[in-house]
Amino acid sequence: MTIELVVLDMAGTTVEEHGAVYQALAEAVTAAGGRPTEADIQRWMGASKREAITRLLAESTGHDPDEATVDAAFADFRARLDKAYRDRPPTPLPGVPEALARIRAAGVKVALTTGFDREVTTELLATLGWRVAPGAAPVDVADGVVIDASVCVDDVPVGRPAPYMIFRAMEATGVWDVARVAVAGDTVRDLQAGTNAGARLVVGVLTGKLDAVGLGAERHTHLLPGVADLPDLLGL
Repeated sequence: MTIELVVLDMAGTTVEEHGAVYQALAEAVTAAGGRPTEADIQRWMGASKREAITRLLAESTGHDPDEATVDAAFADFRARLDKAYRDRPPTPLPGVPEALARIRAAGVKVALTTGFDREVTTELLATLGWRVAPGAAPVDVADGVVIDASVCVDDVPVGRPAPYMIFRAMEATGVWDVARVAVAGDTVRDLQAGTNAGARLVVGVLTGKLDAVGLGAERHTHLLPGVADLPDLLGL
C-alpha cells in the first residue's frame, strides 16, 4: 500500500538545534526548584514542554507545582530557548531538505509535528525558510513550499505519546487511512505516538540524543541513521 503522508518530528529529527531545547528545559526546571538529571530530561523529550516542566518539577519536589510556578518556568524556558536560537540559529539536518523535496516530488505529503507551541514553531520555520502549503493543496514541487502542514502541541488536547498530532496532520493534508502514513522521530515519544496512531511505518532516526540501543528498545518498524535515508526506505 502506497504511503501518502510522512509525519516528521522537528528538533533532532529534521532540525539541528544543537541540543538547545534540552539545555533550556533543564535550566528552567532547575531554576524553578527542580533537580532533573539528564535521564529525566530525555524521558520527557518529544512531549509538550509545559507538561514536561510540570512533571519534572513534580518528580523533583514530590508534589504538583501550582499554575503560577509552571507559567513562570515555561516563560523562563521560552526566554532561554529564544536566546539560544538567536546565538546559534537552528539549521536543517544534513540531507533533510533534499529528502523532503524528493518525498514531495513523488506526490507524498509531508507534515511536521512538534512539542513546541505555535509561536516557537512559526519562528523556527521562518528561521529555516520553510514555507508551509496552504490547506490540503495538491503537491507542487515548484511552488517553493517545503512542507504541507505543521502541527504544534497547542493544536491538540494532549501531546505525545497521544496520537492526536498525527491525526491532525492527516486532517490537514487530506489523508484518511493511517495505513498510508509513515511517522519518524528521534525520541521514544515520537515512536509511541506513531504506534498509538496505528501508522504503517514507525521509524526511529538516530540524529537525536538516543542511540540504536536506547531508541530501538521502543516499538518501531525501522531504525534509520536519519531522515535523509527515508526516501530510499519508501522506495521513492
